[in-house]
Amino acid sequence: MKFSWTYQGTEERKVRSFLQGHGVSHRMFSQMKHNGGAILVNDQQVYTSDYIKDGDLVTIVMPVETGNDLVVPDFTPLDVIYEDEHFLAVDKPYGVTTVPGHADRLHTLVNQVKGHLIDEGAEDLVPHVVTRLDRDTSGIVLLAKHRFAHAVLDQQLQKHSVEKFYTAYVSGHLPEDHGMIEEPIGRLPGDFIKRTVTPDGKLSKTEYWVEHRYTNDNNRPMTRVKVQLHTGRTHQIRVHFAHIGFPLVGDDLYGGPLWYGLKRQALHAYQMTFYDPFIEQNRHLQTDLPADLQALKDIQG
Repeated sequence: MKFSWTYQGTEERKVRSFLQGHGVSHRMFSQMKHNGGAILVNDQQVYTSDYIKDGDLVTIVMPVETGNDLVVPDFTPLDVIYEDEHFLAVDKPYGVTTVPGHADRLHTLVNQVKGHLIDEGAEDLVPHVVTRLDRDTSGIVLLAKHRFAHAVLDQQLQKHSVEKFYTAYVSGHLPEDHGMIEEPIGRLPGDFIKRTVTPDGKLSKTEYWVEHRYTNDNNRPMTRVKVQLHTGRTHQIRVHFAHIGFPLVGDDLYGGPLWYGLKRQALHAYQMTFYDPFIEQNRHLQTDLPADLQALKDIQG
């Protein structure tokens, strides 16, 4: 796969510096050097230490990613929200793990995406997960189809410039219509899965807006909130709302009540915006609530 840019500048510039400005990482330089890639200037192979001048066409040639045989393709159809030659966005149902691990190595979203790429006849068969969701959280998962797309999106994630919004149903009535939860999150000592608010954890920032407060005859006070993640810690939304005394409905792991027959935490990633460098515009993704959470939204009260 090739990507090209024309240099426009009055002074000569090093190839490495120019390409770094377009999102080419140190790791990508190494992969091109050792795995059959190349850097070209006006169709002639060059070194990263060479210089370019105004009007030069700079091209990177990325080596093909044939895939890891340990990742078995799963040909379960995907609910595709958006797809082009660089990115794939899918609406992940709850109950599906994003990446292979101890609990599941055969039927994760990554396995399904690999099957999808094979069905498409794609050359690059390594799904690069840009954003991931917990097994029982539904909604948008963004993947990159090649190393370069992954690298430029990873830089945006590091700068917290990818906007991610969720719908969550928390138990109880949040007193404020808008709030910011800023508490460090780390592993719960002695537990492989659970996270907790802890002084030595990583900075974590969750913003929310109340959309509706529910009260009904069954004494099940509940609040629907729009949530924006400003950091991306494991279980962040679940941990933060449990910490302030309003655990998510259905979230048994963090003390949430098991109401309305819900079989998972009431959390859905419904909206995402990121900068697409290949079209030099923001790209906006959105998906509807799944049936189980739509049923909560329709509750009267």
